[in-house]
Amino acid sequence: METRSFTQPIPQIKYLVKNKLWAQVLVALFVGLLVGLALGPETGWVEKETSEVITDWLSIPANLFLKIIQMIIVPLIFASIIRGLTSSGSIEQLQKLGLGAAVYFVITTAIALTIGIAIATTIEPGNFIDSDLIRESFGIEDLDPVESYELSIHDIPQSIVGLVPSNPLSSFMSGEMLSIIIFALIVGVAMITLPHKSSKPILDLLESIQDFTMKVVSWAMRLAPFAAFGLMAGIVSKIGLSALTGLGAYMATVVAGLFVMMIVYVIIIKFFAKRPLASTLAIIKEPQLLAFSTSSSAATMPVSIKTAEEKLKVKPKVSQFIIPLGATINMDGTAMYQIIAVFFLAQLFDVNLSFTTIILIALTSLAASIGAPSAPGTGIVILSTILIAAGVPAVGVVLLLGVDRILDMTRTMVNVTGDLTACMFFDKRAKIEEPPKVES
Repeated sequence: METRSFTQPIPQIKYLVKNKLWAQVLVALFVGLLVGLALGPETGWVEKETSEVITDWLSIPANLFLKIIQMIIVPLIFASIIRGLTSSGSIEQLQKLGLGAAVYFVITTAIALTIGIAIATTIEPGNFIDSDLIRESFGIEDLDPVESYELSIHDIPQSIVGLVPSNPLSSFMSGEMLSIIIFALIVGVAMITLPHKSSKPILDLLESIQDFTMKVVSWAMRLAPFAAFGLMAGIVSKIGLSALTGLGAYMATVVAGLFVMMIVYVIIIKFFAKRPLASTLAIIKEPQLLAFSTSSSAATMPVSIKTAEEKLKVKPKVSQFIIPLGATINMDGTAMYQIIAVFFLAQLFDVNLSFTTIILIALTSLAASIGAPSAPGTGIVILSTILIAAGVPAVGVVLLLGVDRILDMTRTMVNVTGDLTACMFFDKRAKIEEPPKVES
């Protein structure tokens, strides 16, 4: 009996690895970590040039995976948002859901920024590291501060007008996600006002676009474990564990802040969405782990929609509107990461942040997180803009590149959790009635 109980988990583990994507990704991440250590600078088993060649080959599945997602994500988001809008049935219901979503996203992002500021000023991770040691480790010889960039009130009207695409095709070609979303919102609202007979052909076309793009993404998902393996192996082999531990205080601060944000989501799920915590958290683990391994809200979006509709029983009109929209404008994890990173670098380089500057950084982080491309590595690009506004030395971005990928994985998981939490919140609070089914 004891032997049987000892070996009983083995078939279950085999089943998970064979049938569950999240289990495959988890195993791939662990194996990638081991391979990265073997190829990394600490062991000295492999020459640096040879290690780079090997990791380049190992990263092929990851690059293919990300390319496929980038290829298909624009039509997928465009079709999903329009179909989500038109499924609301009327302008009144759309206003209730759309305005509510906008207010909800702004509030949760503001909460994330507040948590980030509080935890960064409390822990002060920049004071744990010797600036000279960091510069020597990364081969940085000088620290030339950049001029502080002041936002002008005269730029705001032009920025608002610039959000509306004068040439939608150009926005599609360049991947300007916020402009694409605004165009999709305009088209979706216009479609609602048309008679069903006039809008049906376009809606049928958009349904087909959504179906085939989701199919392509499902094919890409088969590469996810191999992509996770290659990415993890590449990260560890290039920067090594010693470089990771050198920025440990900064990483711990970011992770702690993200953990507090997860507690906020738990509160929303429990007390506002009225969902049982244990079963809900168990259900959303697959999109969470996929987001962690791919660092892309866009790549996780099909799995998030499927999880919301099939397992969480969220109304399709809610999930197909909130998740595609949230994948681009609901970036709580990204906003928190940015604010903590700015404080970390300011502390490291002894840059004094006044109250006005902190407010400017918070507003810039809020605006930058809205419409940020839901692809890996975009957070570090957005951070560069915020550093300029804060007057922090531009070279500071270089200090974070080594650990950004790992933190990118973590904050993306928080972003996706935020989208699913919003789905459950609005499914409970919006009280949208399902349209009557038309029998053929």
